[in-house]
Amino acid sequence: MNTHCPFCNPDSERELIVESATSYAIFDKFPVSEGHTLIIPKKNCSDYFELTFKDQSACILMLNRVKQIIWERFRPDGFNVGINISEAAVQTVPHVPIHLIPRNNGDVKSPRGGVIPDKQNY
Repeated sequence: MNTHCPFCNPDSERELIVESATSYAIFDKFPVSEGHTLIIPKKNCSDYFELTFKDQSACILMLNRVKQIIWERFRPDGFNVGINISEAAVQTVPHVPIHLIPRNNGDVKSPRGGVIPDKQNY
């Protein structure tokens, strides 16, 4: 546990969506859409690929559970799932979160192609 890590020491005011022995889910502090959720392993680790397979599996099981909760609460048309690994990939906190981002038809002008603007239209 890192005493300076916001995911090891989550803000008590944040809504806890669901929790297990190895991970938990909260709403993103800076959501890109309504219901944007973070699935966070309790083990302090900055790189998803450095988590054990057991910890990765626990996060994926949590992701599946959270998807159902978010769908029931917000009824989005779809979802994006993302994991940012390193500053080059826009990771801002050195602790793994998995982003579950609800999407709706028409929520952005052109949703194709991902996160690199020059690569979006293909």
